[in-house]
This record gives sequence, structure tokens and C-alpha cells, in this order.
Amino acid sequence: MASIVVTGGQLITGEPGCRKYDKGFLAIDNGKITAVGVGDGADYKNKDTVQITVPADAVVVPGFVDVHIHGGYGADVMDRTKDALQTMAANLPAEGTTAFLATTITQKHEDIEAAIENVVAYRRADKEAEIVGLHIEGPFINETKKGAQPLEYIVEPSVPIMKKWIDLAKGMIKQVTYAPEKRNGSELAAYLRSEGANPSIGHSDAVYTEMEQAVAAGANQVTHMYNGMRPLHHREPGVAGGALLLDELDIELIVDGIHIHPEMVKLAWKAKGTDQCLLITDSMRAKGLPDGAYDLGGQDVSVNGGRATLSDGTLAGSVLQMNKAVANMVAYSGCSLEQAVQMASYNPAKKIGIDAKKGSLAPGKDGDFTVLTKEGDVLYTYCLGKKAYGKEDDV
Repeated sequence: MASIVVTGGQLITGEPGCRKYDKGFLAIDNGKITAVGVGDGADYKNKDTVQITVPADAVVVPGFVDVHIHGGYGADVMDRTKDALQTMAANLPAEGTTAFLATTITQKHEDIEAAIENVVAYRRADKEAEIVGLHIEGPFINETKKGAQPLEYIVEPSVPIMKKWIDLAKGMIKQVTYAPEKRNGSELAAYLRSEGANPSIGHSDAVYTEMEQAVAAGANQVTHMYNGMRPLHHREPGVAGGALLLDELDIELIVDGIHIHPEMVKLAWKAKGTDQCLLITDSMRAKGLPDGAYDLGGQDVSVNGGRATLSDGTLAGSVLQMNKAVANMVAYSGCSLEQAVQMASYNPAKKIGIDAKKGSLAPGKDGDFTVLTKEGDVLYTYCLGKKAYGKEDDV
């Protein structure tokens, strides 16, 4: 594998307090980053090095890590096929995403198990985003806050069922969305933490005291902040209030201008801080495709003007692309681009324990990066030092 050196434009490294170089370079050899710094990287070039010069007003950032994504580009994790996973993995670099958690939905146990086995069996192809694990969203949720999760398959939290799925997944389950107020919720959270998976509170009607109990049991995250949860109220903080107040909880944010009002995005960021916010897409099959009729978890979904809904108007995931989430985060909250990149790259990588190889541009890490225009569009994306997205005449 040839070495490459990327120069020109700006470069954002991605970690907390990250460095931003106005004229930086990124050197990659054999799929791994070897150096990051200021200048043209001349010391890391040889006769076989591929020189990539980005536009002066472009910015090089670490590849994004999406820890909550059901589907996109015509495919869904619950299709339970190799082709579906490959479609997602091959297309996600177009939005700058180089790693993701394949996310399931509340369904029959055998369908969830088949989806888990399909992910475990998947073998990454060249030049595509990496599936770094599974996010099990449901079925251990509260039916009163089900959102677009199918009611008929919701069940009480169960350690025995989760143990079966953990065993099937061979260590790939990194996150489980559950309702802590349901019977056995505390036991499930404690078990997940013992297995290295994040218990994420979501589709929950918990009151504040139950949120405190959930944290004591091991909960460390909140799924799609403000959505599918008991809202903030001045006499009962609920899940939303607990998410903002409890320091142990990181929060997912769908920053598409549909799921959360821009000012509420700003409130969440100001309350939690950059280090505790994770940008996600929660996207479904229709991402990257025209408006029309689609499905999610066996339910009909209509997509109109970028808004995906069930027949009763319930939001049914999104069609958000991660580069748009980053641009929106800057516009809505007033955070810097460096902070938004950290929320889309480093924070999710750290949350699921892959920050030793993903999430920032640093020596020894995977050669995953994307190049954005000043408007936030993706010019090209590289996975392990190989171009996964970009026009044929691009470098």
C-alpha cells in the first residue's frame, strides 16, 4: 500500500482541545497515520508517495463515527443481508463517515438475532466505512414513548435475552437503548456495563429519581436527546432534565433541524459541554434517496421534504447525513468547527472504546479522514489511506 501525504488547506485533529493547522500535513503509510503537523510533510515523502493537495479553503478532519444509524441509501440493518451492510458501508464515506454501529430496531427476537449474526459474519470490503459494532435499540423500552418502534415487539428488560445476544455478537454489542424504569432495568444496565456495553436511556418515561437510580446502576448515555422520552417540566425534570443535569450521562443529538429545535440544540450543548455530546444521524433507508414511500421496522414511512414519518405523523428516524449534522451544529449552537468535529468523531469513538484507532488524526491511528469544503460538503473521504469517496478525477 502506497504512502500518502495530504497538504494544503486547514487540518483539524479532532481530540478535545484539538489542534487546528492552517497549513498542515497528514502522512499515512500502510493504512496508518504516521505524522501530523505544520508544513508540507517533506520528511515523510519518497518516490512512491502519493501527494494529495486539498483546496486552500478546504479542511481535513478525522472520519466521522456514527453510533446510531439504522440504514441509508436503500438499505437497512434489519434487512439482515450482506448486501444491505455493504450498501451502507460503501455509501457512508460520501458524508464523511468512516466507522459506524449497525443499529437494530424493536422486532421479533429471531429477526434481531439474525441481524446480529449478519453483522458478525460481515467482512469489510476495500474502500468502505468500517462496522465497528452493534447498537441494539429496543426491544427493552417503554411502550408509552415508543416513537417509531413497533409496539407489538416491546418486552421487559431481560438479562437472559441480552446474554444470548451478547454471546451471539461475539463482543460487537457496544450500546443498548433501554427504558430503566421498566422491571429489571437496573439489572440490565449493570449486566451491560460488566460486558463493556453502554446502557443508553431511551424511549423512556422515567422520572428524575428513576434517572438517578439508572445512573447508580450503570447507565452512562441518553439516546437521541429530547426524542422518545419524558420531557423537561418545571415540576418534574424527567428523562430530558436528568440527561442535562446528571454528569455521568453523555447525550446523542440528531441535529437535522427537525428532531430538535435549533435553540434546544444550543441548550443541550451549553448544559453538557462539547465533551459529552455525540452527533448521530439515526438515519433510515431513505437517506440519500428521493422523497417517497419507504419502511422502517416493518412499518410504512413517508419521506417528504427530508422529514420521515409514520402514517400518524410520528417521526421515523431521519435522512440526515453526518457532514450536514456537523455544519448544522456549528450554525445552531455557535460552537466552533473543531468542537463539532470532536462531537462527530472523537467523542463517539471514545464512547465505544475505539479511540485508540479512530476518532482523531494522530500517529498510530487508522488513516481515516475526510475533506470538507468551507460550506461543509464532502470533497473526498479516505478509509485506511484509500479513497472511498470522491470523483474519479480527484486526487
